[in-house]
Amino acid sequence: MKPTKNDSLNTNISNKSTILVIDDNPTNLSLAANALEDKGFNVLIASDSLSGIKRAKFACPDLILLDILMPEIDGFETCRRLKTDEKTKNIPVIFMTALSDSEYKVKGFEVGAVDYVTKPIQISELLARVNLHIQLYFLSQKLEQQVEERTKKLNRALQELQKSQLQLVQSEKMSSLGLLLAGITHEIKNPLGFIAGNLEHTEVAVEGLIEYLKLYQETFPVSGKIIQEKAEEIELEYLLNDLPKMLSSMKQGIEKIQEISRSMQRLSRRDKKKKVTFNLHDGIDSTLMILKYRLRANEYRSGINVIKNYGNIPKILGFPGQLNQVFMNLIANAIDVFDEVTDEEKKSENFTIKISTEISLDSQEVMIKIQDNGPGISEEIKSQIFDNLFTTKEAGKGTGLGLSISQQIVEEKHQGKIFCESKLDQGTIFTIILPIFQDNNSQLND
Repeated sequence: MKPTKNDSLNTNISNKSTILVIDDNPTNLSLAANALEDKGFNVLIASDSLSGIKRAKFACPDLILLDILMPEIDGFETCRRLKTDEKTKNIPVIFMTALSDSEYKVKGFEVGAVDYVTKPIQISELLARVNLHIQLYFLSQKLEQQVEERTKKLNRALQELQKSQLQLVQSEKMSSLGLLLAGITHEIKNPLGFIAGNLEHTEVAVEGLIEYLKLYQETFPVSGKIIQEKAEEIELEYLLNDLPKMLSSMKQGIEKIQEISRSMQRLSRRDKKKKVTFNLHDGIDSTLMILKYRLRANEYRSGINVIKNYGNIPKILGFPGQLNQVFMNLIANAIDVFDEVTDEEKKSENFTIKISTEISLDSQEVMIKIQDNGPGISEEIKSQIFDNLFTTKEAGKGTGLGLSISQQIVEEKHQGKIFCESKLDQGTIFTIILPIFQDNNSQLND
């Protein structure tokens, strides 16, 4: 006779299933065990409730056959204990009993049993019920596993969706900021050039005028009363001495504005589709220029000192706009750390951010380190800082995307590495390692 699909399934189940039989009657115990073993089940036995519970916790069988009428602890209490234990609560329990009263059956279901086998035991009925509930148990486990896997997939998909949405928002913000900076740069560039150009002519003209006045004073040391009074009124001697200094200060101010304008222009520059060679130091300096106002002392803390230790590194091939975003995230985060210091004694400390660059020994990579002397971070937090949406900042002050995006830019867009070293009360160091991909025409940075 050709075996059916159910026969095959039953054979597979019996070959891998373990049944625990708990009964204080040796005859019933032997009868049930022998019948199950003949069908290929792995059988464990226990002659009392306590040893049965112990074996169930240790072996975690696929099904338990449990006698109701036993000394000391009956089957109902045994089942209740099994169902309250985390290790055994999901194991199906079938009661074996000669009690036919429906009240006992209801009580059995109430404590967690899935079925009954009546005594005296009929082997065919026993095997049928065992096979049925073993199948249900495995199907239930498989379904739970599928649900768990599907839930994990849905959670991952939801996290990816949230990440993509926030990255889109972040990209839109950076794009809007770039457009804003580009617009401001464009608006101030022309009048700034006009002022700078005229200031140079003014400086030359004033220099000639001062020479003329001094020559006049030397030629006509004794002037009329009206001229003397006017000279005193306008403080001529002060003007002759300080006007060149005032013009020099104005020139320095114009140069500073031009420097800020150039920094804004670099940061607002949109990356091309292909990588370009560029100077890393320009990007770092531009970032520091834009963040300069945040480095100053405020009512909550002392000023932040920036120490630059730039090495003689070559230009690298990459996306300057994206890497400038990384520098902005890391330096701004370091400033945030100092802004969040709450210890009154530490608010007056010399806060420092050190930025260093160097080339690797094999001249194939560039290393950038951004180090602060802040309070540092714990190992637990350090292990999560590059995770999407993870932030230690208050609600509304951080998206949890800055470092995650930075890691993506460095590692995926530039095939580099970024990692963090930190100890509590000893500060934090972020290290970026970038391949140079140096072309034949690249020059060493000054």
